[in-house]
Amino acid sequence: MQNKNKTLLKKLKQFFTYSIFGFKINYSKINPKNYNWWKIKSFLKMFVVVMAAVFMILLTIDLVKSDFLISEEDANEELATNISDTVISYLEENNYTSDYDTGNCNVTGIELHGELTTYIYPENLDESGNLLYDQSSSDNIVYSINEAEKNESIKAIVLEVDSYGGSPVAAEEIANALKNAEKPTVVLIRNAGVSAGYWSVTGADRIFASENSDIGGIGVTMSYLDYVGQNKKEGLTYNQLSSGKFKDTGDPDKPLSAEETNLIMRDINIIYENFIKVVSANRNLDVEKVKQLADGSTILGQMALGEGLIDQTGGMPEVKEYLKNQIGEEVELCW
Repeated sequence: MQNKNKTLLKKLKQFFTYSIFGFKINYSKINPKNYNWWKIKSFLKMFVVVMAAVFMILLTIDLVKSDFLISEEDANEELATNISDTVISYLEENNYTSDYDTGNCNVTGIELHGELTTYIYPENLDESGNLLYDQSSSDNIVYSINEAEKNESIKAIVLEVDSYGGSPVAAEEIANALKNAEKPTVVLIRNAGVSAGYWSVTGADRIFASENSDIGGIGVTMSYLDYVGQNKKEGLTYNQLSSGKFKDTGDPDKPLSAEETNLIMRDINIIYENFIKVVSANRNLDVEKVKQLADGSTILGQMALGEGLIDQTGGMPEVKEYLKNQIGEEVELCW
């Protein structure tokens, strides 16, 4: 039966890619493995909530019309208001307000918390689609920035950061999205904006942080533990079976050779130089000054302000005051 299905699928592919049709199907686009299941799950959750709310409204209106001597217009208006408040309250409790209550918002809030990755691995989600680990992905953050850019009711973007780093590629993508945004972009660093967490924010128009925030950490590390000594003690032997000379470089069960160390350090130094260049360009700092700061250490917010790594010390009240002057109206922030 399985062979018959494979044969049928093969014939269908041949049929739809035959030259007379003038097109070919990109099967990777319809492969479920390539779907963004996080966004699909979020949409389905919100869809169920809205449909349930609509059902509640219709059912309750019908009951009121049958059991109470009030006008149909009054019943509809009162019930719609009460149930609308209930639904909005539910959405706020479940963090759906950014998708529904945008009518009252003029500033979008986005979170960059925990380890920074390019995307969220499926194994890092539970059965309900909730994160098992404190992570943020450039996929989701860049998407949110772009959505805020397209929304006419949104006047500015706030990125709240609390991260000690992660992927340099993810950091680059977020920094570029902030830099290319036409609307005002503001970053608020809370406890930490370090390493890739700091790289990410350099594209913003203005960076705020507490005087006690951990800032910087300009450097690159690929350090790791190897288990060679432990394996030897336990009588384990590493059998190298690789087709390429450097294919198993970095395997924790084998020691690094001098050549492998040089290879890894080559890549570390390239990313390090790129990090310095980005901070210099995005923060308008002399590259030699950034090199002096780029020893991998972090500095507190007040010192970071003096070195030009941030623009202002403060928290959310200061961010809102700044944005109020930028957009010319009171700030209504939605996450």
